[in-house]
Amino acid sequence: MSAGPPIPYELIGGEAGVRALVDRFYDLMDTLPEAATVRAMHARSLEVSRRKLFWFLSGWLGGPQLYVERFGHPRLRRRHFPFAIDTAAADQWMLCMRRALEETCADPDLRGFLEARFGELAMHMRNQPDPT
Repeated sequence: MSAGPPIPYELIGGEAGVRALVDRFYDLMDTLPEAATVRAMHARSLEVSRRKLFWFLSGWLGGPQLYVERFGHPRLRRRHFPFAIDTAAADQWMLCMRRALEETCADPDLRGFLEARFGELAMHMRNQPDPT
């Protein structure tokens, strides 16, 4: 238990909570027609993506730095440069994350906080201009 206020990792339920969020996120991405563009950016099997997002989110939420231990600094924008990410793709990613949060995070304050942070992250990943 931490000495200060609880961190998001603890508030979401630790390892089990992060795993539930990641699994629901990718289940939605895999099935929602509205997420087809962002789904197409991933491999046929989402197994590796699930693992990497779980590792990343564990540390990003204040828990164990699983991703950093394996790969070093995430350098998210650089790692996402091979993919054409515009606002529409970021919005599709957020659609899946927003719904996953709604289904796995019971605390409305935490859900709102995380949704805002994920929104910032999704917009930061954009590397393509939006169509005019």
